[in-house]
Amino acid sequence: WGDKITDIRKVHEESNAQPEPEFAPEISAKSLGLETVEAQLQYVRDNAMELKQKMEDCGAVVFRDFELMKTQDGFQDFYNALGMKVCLDPLHSVSARPTVDGKKGSPVYEAVNKESRKNFFIGMHNEFVGTRAPRAAAFVCFKAAEEGGEFLIADGRKMFRDLSPQLVEELYNRGIRYSVMELPFFGWVDNLPGFAQEPVMGALKAAVSAAINAKVDFSVELRWGQAGYDNTRMLQARAPPQPPIVLHPVTGDPTWFCNVHSHSSKLRKERESVYGAERFEDGASQINKSDMFYGDDGDLSPEALQEMDELTYKNMRYVKMTEGDVVLLDNYKCMHGRNVFDGTRKHGVAWFEGWEGEEEMKEAIRREKVKSMPPPFFATVQ
Repeated sequence: WGDKITDIRKVHEESNAQPEPEFAPEISAKSLGLETVEAQLQYVRDNAMELKQKMEDCGAVVFRDFELMKTQDGFQDFYNALGMKVCLDPLHSVSARPTVDGKKGSPVYEAVNKESRKNFFIGMHNEFVGTRAPRAAAFVCFKAAEEGGEFLIADGRKMFRDLSPQLVEELYNRGIRYSVMELPFFGWVDNLPGFAQEPVMGALKAAVSAAINAKVDFSVELRWGQAGYDNTRMLQARAPPQPPIVLHPVTGDPTWFCNVHSHSSKLRKERESVYGAERFEDGASQINKSDMFYGDDGDLSPEALQEMDELTYKNMRYVKMTEGDVVLLDNYKCMHGRNVFDGTRKHGVAWFEGWEGEEEMKEAIRREKVKSMPPPFFATVQ
């Protein structure tokens, strides 16, 4: 998760003293007079570094009115012309996200378009599994839903600034921890004789833990708990503690990197009262339930959850995408989500481990920082 921030309060105060950064500007092919697919592709090639720099400076860039990206082939031509380095889906080690064209090994994945998930509001989050986090992503619209289905984005730098100093300090010093899975299949244990329950639970926990840790590329800890309306006995898998705020790997900007809005079971329950209960149509959906705690396994207070929830909605931007529109985003600076929808929605996503010219960007920022540093004491003495 990068370097530890030694004085989070000071960094928070310094961030709020800086001018507010620009976030997610739009680039329109129509406004640029790019009428043909060839002209659009040439524009991307000619301005690749500038466009990637804009993504880094602004967290995201929204591309509008491009014929080029209306097909999967054109979308791939787009990000290849930019010099983006494709990587596997972060979920690759734990589940198989379907691809847009249905082909195994295809680099463009479905972006939660299932009809069964249409009333599930996907809360704001950065994409990662364990410590596997792509550097960037490009989300594309091949077909917009008839109603709703907007792509949602939020600036992680602004989220960090807007949080109260007290909450920033508590969250950062205690860390955060996600439960990433619930296995609600062990109600039968309660029907065993009392003397047999503890040994059986110990054996089950050991066996399931070994199976899960062999499957995923990060360690999980299993805990017994209860879930559902009938308090069925279940095993909950928790990922290791991590910081909710990180320093950006290129620019060094402190940014909110915390998936409480999507992972908190309490916040999801509150959204169900608005959009309806989530429809679980297969076993995997029932297993993939999440929650968030402090890094020491303490529960988040209702006040802390309310503050984070309200600030997330305050910073959330609804991006109504039409066919060919693309949102290119930095996964560390920009959170994303999806609104509920009706109709047929076909959006895709490609993930990137980096891009051509990334090291040059880092070096330019390093030189700029050195240039802005005050001269050493001995150099000022005449």
